[in-house]
Amino acid sequence: MSSIQKKTDVILIGAGVMSATLGSLLKELAPEWEITVFEKLASAGEESSNEWNNAGTGHAALCELNYTSEKTDGSVDISKAVNINEQFQLSRQFWSFLVNSNLIRNPQDFIKPIPHMSLVIGEQDVTFLNKRFKALSNVPLFQGMEFSDDPEKLKEWIPLIMEGRTSNEPIAATKIDSGTDVNFGALTRMLFDHLQSKNVEIKYKHSIKNIKRTSDGSWEVKVHNLESGKIEYHTAKFIFIGGGGGSLPLLQRTGIPESKHIGGFPVSGLFMVCNNPKVVEQHHAKVYGKAKLGAPPMSVPHLDTRYIGNKKALLFGPFAGFSPKFLKTGSNLDLICSVKPNNLFTMLAAGAKEMALTKYLIQQVMLSNEKRLEELREFIPNAKIEDWEIVIAGQRVQVIKDTEAGKGTLQFGTEVVSAADGSVAALLGASPGASTAVNVMLEVLERCFPQHMKEWEPKIKEMIPSYGVSLAENPELFQEIHDSTTQTLGLGEKEPIHG
Repeated sequence: MSSIQKKTDVILIGAGVMSATLGSLLKELAPEWEITVFEKLASAGEESSNEWNNAGTGHAALCELNYTSEKTDGSVDISKAVNINEQFQLSRQFWSFLVNSNLIRNPQDFIKPIPHMSLVIGEQDVTFLNKRFKALSNVPLFQGMEFSDDPEKLKEWIPLIMEGRTSNEPIAATKIDSGTDVNFGALTRMLFDHLQSKNVEIKYKHSIKNIKRTSDGSWEVKVHNLESGKIEYHTAKFIFIGGGGGSLPLLQRTGIPESKHIGGFPVSGLFMVCNNPKVVEQHHAKVYGKAKLGAPPMSVPHLDTRYIGNKKALLFGPFAGFSPKFLKTGSNLDLICSVKPNNLFTMLAAGAKEMALTKYLIQQVMLSNEKRLEELREFIPNAKIEDWEIVIAGQRVQVIKDTEAGKGTLQFGTEVVSAADGSVAALLGASPGASTAVNVMLEVLERCFPQHMKEWEPKIKEMIPSYGVSLAENPELFQEIHDSTTQTLGLGEKEPIHG
């Protein structure tokens, strides 16, 4: 059986939003470079980037309470929220550049305006939410946020959540209209259509079997063509591993020192989806609550208006679960195979540390539909089981690594791991993920192509005007950029709620 051997400049592994973003940036910065993309599945955006596999929240920390923590003195630390919001602004700018340059069209097919809300119940949490609201209100990025603990006002904002509520416990919410719902699946497919028109070779149904260093310092990728059954060898000077949960095993194959002492812990998720259009019409917001004790940050309960295939939908969740697979389409051996001599102790330390999380996940896996309905009724008191069905969401692999906090620390977030010489980079982790793809891929460029950054900077600033500048510290620039991206992406229109 003959094997194919090919050379290219850049190899991107995984046809998700991360590779799509990096490919689109590189095509603008170095149009002459040859790029080849490998994807195991039959089309783009089918795994973690797929619209059914993530929450679609344009994560700008407008509603996610886990991005603002209460300090011991009672004040609220908003630094992480500001940071994530800044990162999302970069994504908005890059998407606007692509639309203005006619590289992608019809932004309404992937992004829609949706109010973002935080909802809390109980005196202690109401006090916290009010403090958080006051702290964020001083930052231009969060202007327009409102706070209310008046049940009558909340009935206007969230009729579905307030209807049939009998408890006398204090309840409060914040609301900001500049939030978005992003269909990352649709965006990913658009970006790959654009890349294909720029002669980027995208090979679907191609699975990576091995990655190894060649004598001249390039990387050779052994690829299995799943249709023909043939083995192909492709070499490139730079490889990006953006295979979602599948990135960790591939990173381990490179053997770079940076791939050692890193483990992955897979967490699966379920959502409840409303199939009654009358109920869907009564809610128009993404409403985030507070995570239960012992729960990981990515399992904050939320009731979301979503647009999937341009149809309005209502999702509640996520309910965390456990599966040893690293991808939805992965293998039950993924977790076991990822344990190596160099990360065994890291993994064991995490297991010992995270007993509360393990217990929580086991409880979640054991939940009956009745128990899930009970959790849903904390949000929608009048929810009926027949109006809802269960959908399995995407797999997420949380990074486990040795940090200053100790051995085997579970990381909640998105991480870039790259070789010292910048020849290979991999993306690991989960939320805020796709929302901050542009920021994360700029980090990849800075780490892996430092020698080009000076010549690329003018073009980067043309695509992302606030590159290298803090918007939180430059309110006029923020206002100008926010207004222009709102217009370009069509985010100015509001939709009424039908109570």
